[in-house]
Amino acid sequence: MRLKTLALVSAAYDLLLALPMLFAATSVARLFGAPEPVPLLNAQLNGVFTLALAAGYLWAAGDPPARRGYFWVAGVLAKGLGAAVFVLDHFTQGSPPAFLLFAATDGTLALVTLILLLRPGLSTR
Repeated sequence: MRLKTLALVSAAYDLLLALPMLFAATSVARLFGAPEPVPLLNAQLNGVFTLALAAGYLWAAGDPPARRGYFWVAGVLAKGLGAAVFVLDHFTQGSPPAFLLFAATDGTLALVTLILLLRPGLSTR
């Protein structure tokens, strides 16, 4: 896999999360077995954050070698920490098991990003 492909996959993933959080947060919470977000604004701000990540990935896809820093911040740091927080919250606060799907997806994207960044020959194509 190349960084450009990873950027496009990550952008699509984040966009598919952002839009429902922005426009249907209560329904999304019910779907995943979570309580209704209170205040709703918190869920919507998570949607804004995720939409910003998606936009950043689209920007980074334009020139992955020059924009490697974005992959470190969004792909490794944000997605890696996000995965860890989902797992920690599940086991310490009892968040719904469905949240572990986000941990697995974010964690996988973080790991793939890390591998590509550490293998410059693969990531610059």
